[in-house]
Amino acid sequence: MTGGKTAAVTGATGFLGTHLCERLLADGWDVRGLSRPSSDRGDLADADIDWYVGDLFDVPTLHELVDGVDVVFHLAGIGLWTAGPETVYRVNADGTENVLAACRDADCGRLVFTSTSGTRRPDGDAAFADESDVTEPIGAYQESKAVAERLVDDYAADGGDAVTVHPTSIFGPGDEEFTVQLLSMGLEPTMPAYLPGGLSIVGVSDVVDGLLLAAERGASGDHYILGGENLTYRQAVSRIANAADGSPARIQVPATAIHAAGPVAEAASAVADVRVFPFDRQMARLATERLFYTSRKAQAELGYEYRPIEDHLPETLEWYRTEA
Repeated sequence: MTGGKTAAVTGATGFLGTHLCERLLADGWDVRGLSRPSSDRGDLADADIDWYVGDLFDVPTLHELVDGVDVVFHLAGIGLWTAGPETVYRVNADGTENVLAACRDADCGRLVFTSTSGTRRPDGDAAFADESDVTEPIGAYQESKAVAERLVDDYAADGGDAVTVHPTSIFGPGDEEFTVQLLSMGLEPTMPAYLPGGLSIVGVSDVVDGLLLAAERGASGDHYILGGENLTYRQAVSRIANAADGSPARIQVPATAIHAAGPVAEAASAVADVRVFPFDRQMARLATERLFYTSRKAQAELGYEYRPIEDHLPETLEWYRTEA
């Protein structure tokens, strides 16, 4: 798709949403963004975006947001770092249901829903997971995303036009969680330890490419993993250090220590009646595994490509050293 079209973006002020909106504007799209009254619009504050002030439970605003657009990019969601399980489920699952209801009632084109790779995992001894490796979700975040995926699938099966994408671990400027943690392990002498296990690391600009390709070429009702390089934490930390002349963490945190932290997190959450740590014993065990993915389907059907982590370092390091 080229310019001259209109996109609606939920989660527009978030990490991925900001990068998507900037790309859409650069490509000549008209952009509508959903923004809560309290949201910091950051780098988009002065952008030529038509803002719709509300949230996923403001039904009239959602209808106005999506009515007449060519593509709805539904990115809005919340994780366990910032909210408890009930809120996470409500925003991610019930909020998606509200977006779909607005799309049914409005005159709009394709919906591209951004889920998570966490609803897929390698099966048994398999080295990589693909779109068919649907797994039992762990924790409220994965559970809520799995429910939202089924709602989107039902919408597509009932005549709606919808595609679901599953980004893996997104790396890039503006991300104060995963990206900052990974860079600190590769650059900072004060971070002596790295984590066990591994993951698929994908640059944020590659994910944006994938979202646009899904809007243009994806099959309605289908799912596409948008992944990157499969790296152990040790490999990722070493390559960041080599590329940026950093001081890599040299000690691996024992997996047993992370496993032991799971029950502690559960107990602390139960005593405090809040989600003190965003994991439990199941999630702690999962964090030590090699969660590797293949993007072969997206490559074959969408033309999706990803670049090595070194290609994403210059702009990410500039942001990290000046703003993070």
